Amino acid sequence: MKLLFSAVFTFISSLLIAQEDLYDLALNDTVKKLSTVTITVKQQTPERLHEIENNVLFSGKKNEVIRMSNINANFTTNNAREVFSKVPGVSVWENEGSGIQINVGVRGLSPNRSWELNTRQNGYDISSDVFGYPEAYYNPPLEAVEAIQLVRGGASLQFGSQFGGMLNYVLKRETEKPFSFETQNTIGRYGLMSSYNAIGGTKNKFSYYIYNHSRSGKGWRENSGYEVRNSHAYFAYQFSPKTKLSLEYTNMDYEMQQAGGLTDAQFKDNPRQSLRERNWFGTPWNVAALILDTKLSSNLTLNTKLFGLIGERNSVGFTATPNTPDAISSTTNNYANRQVDRDYYKNLGIETRSIFTYKLGKQNQNLAFGARLYQAKTTRKNQGKGTTASDFDLEIDGRFSRDLDFQTNNIALFAENQFKISNNLSVTPGIRFENIKSSIDGRFGINTSGNDINVTPESLSRNKILMGIGIEYKLHKTNFYANFSQAFRPVLFSDITPPTTNDVIDPDLKDADGFNADFGYRGNLLGWINFDVGCFYLNYNNKIGLIQKIVNDPTPRTYQFRTNLGTTIHKGIESFVDLNISKALKVNQQIGDLQLFTTMSFIDARYDDFRVTKTSGTAPTIVLTESNLKGNRVENAPRYIHNFGITWSFRNFSSTIQNRRTGLVYTDANNTKTPSANGVTGKLDGYSVYDLSMEYRFLEKFNVRGGVNNLSNTIYATRRAGGYPGPGILPNDARTFFMSIGVKL
Repeated sequence: MKLLFSAVFTFISSLLIAQEDLYDLALNDTVKKLSTVTITVKQQTPERLHEIENNVLFSGKKNEVIRMSNINANFTTNNAREVFSKVPGVSVWENEGSGIQINVGVRGLSPNRSWELNTRQNGYDISSDVFGYPEAYYNPPLEAVEAIQLVRGGASLQFGSQFGGMLNYVLKRETEKPFSFETQNTIGRYGLMSSYNAIGGTKNKFSYYIYNHSRSGKGWRENSGYEVRNSHAYFAYQFSPKTKLSLEYTNMDYEMQQAGGLTDAQFKDNPRQSLRERNWFGTPWNVAALILDTKLSSNLTLNTKLFGLIGERNSVGFTATPNTPDAISSTTNNYANRQVDRDYYKNLGIETRSIFTYKLGKQNQNLAFGARLYQAKTTRKNQGKGTTASDFDLEIDGRFSRDLDFQTNNIALFAENQFKISNNLSVTPGIRFENIKSSIDGRFGINTSGNDINVTPESLSRNKILMGIGIEYKLHKTNFYANFSQAFRPVLFSDITPPTTNDVIDPDLKDADGFNADFGYRGNLLGWINFDVGCFYLNYNNKIGLIQKIVNDPTPRTYQFRTNLGTTIHKGIESFVDLNISKALKVNQQIGDLQLFTTMSFIDARYDDFRVTKTSGTAPTIVLTESNLKGNRVENAPRYIHNFGITWSFRNFSSTIQNRRTGLVYTDANNTKTPSANGVTGKLDGYSVYDLSMEYRFLEKFNVRGGVNNLSNTIYATRRAGGYPGPGILPNDARTFFMSIGVKL
């Protein structure tokens, strides 16, 4: 460790020396043509959304805006624990270091591909199916992102149902120059190579932005190499000061080798090892949007987004638990056939948002309202008999055992009104109506005679009304906020697909529902304190699960029954404080900005009611014993998530060192402590990880970035998998580093 910190100190010192040399050169008469060096410092972050932004009301809602230019982090590999370090209560799954998928959750909800959040890019959906399969297989490269907006549970009224809230990636745009070029090129440990290149500009009424991001690496673990490419094109035309039309298209494609999970014994012996070299994953992804912004009158604005998605989820591999070797058969001299699973997504939607400003008394009031039409079609082909090869080969022998068609149709209407009681106090009640229809059809399996086993075509239609209210009171540069909003989690495709032909789906299956409530105090004090301290309460009803039942046909046997089983309660405290020490001491002009920050979250997420069954005996004497998990902790919900950090910005140099501490988690609802032999269940210990990132800007247009992730080389894991991409315990990366050079012209 001493050697490591000495190297870091030497690196920082060399940058400062280089900076002084530049200043000496600037004073030299022989280099008078050099431009003036621009002094840049990192601003306090996160910011908060304005009361009205992009035709959305945010008054009274807990929200954060992470502006990429104001933080130091490893953007190349989308290091979420650095990026979200100043946002309290964000849990992160870090089962591989490529950063292709960002897995985050809030308030003790599962981080699995951010599926408890309504995930968007520039305000439109990017997940597989918002209702039936809300997993985000795509997220933009953070080098292309201007800001990340996170709105907690209060987002459900204007953005939709999810309990976690809304996560929106806002991409970069060039609004000042007619032409600009940006490039950022990175190398790192374990074969990391990355190149981000973009052009953009605004000329008269026309603007554009185009980027390509390519990244590859071998990965810290064996058999974890990857190649990913992201491309994006944006074009806009300003017809008049009141009307703008824009078109944007995003394409992503990647191939990723899956190292698979480990048992706890294998993890302890060598966490870098992989027992799977034939497992692969890829998701070609296409998203497009046509966006109209117009001002219909002096007090009415309209934003309309027409968006669509065409994507795939493709995996091939040997899917047994890690205590089962993937070995060559002595009989066939070949590996076993792998399993191939493929999903195809085709989504189309239109969403309108308007703000109507009107006078009531002496105050201007704001009404936000809109509508949404959405259709998502998913074709799911599972359990195909793949080849015995080792490459990314999706060929199968025969037909897929399962070939299912899912469809979701959605109509939504929503409205919120900000009543300004005074200049300081506002109350914002709201309502959202959802009509959702989910259907399933197709082949469930193939019997031993080769005949199809078809599912009974089913359709689930329901109407939902969500209500909520937000209150905000401004006090100088701070404000108190409180919000109560109902939410629900729609029945997923997996919930209406029986695992086996003998299992039964409850015909009266209900969507999970509940509410979010929070209260807090936030803002800026004395010019050097940025803070947000609050508490929350999340009620999650009608969680779906499996229980066993007995049927006589003609002898007694058990079957799995999928139904609504219970409730979880999540409550806790979320706090963030950022102190600019040098401003407080009034020495920032001499030594730069020295900021200390901490985010502390205490989360108590427990089952309030959840029925489970156990079977004993054999036919014809089978005994079912029912119990309740009340009081058990919710799986994957740590008791605490803390981040501590220091940022120093001086002239054109800035650096951040931070420490993330997370409590232990249980990985199943039974709160199993002792790990299973196959590594699928058992608690995961808490961990403490340090990260260092820095940036130096020179000659106005150039930058050098670098950093070390997991400085202390901590060996830990944040998740276990029962299936993809394991099964088993999934180790996180140990110490890695990156170096990057960029220019913007």
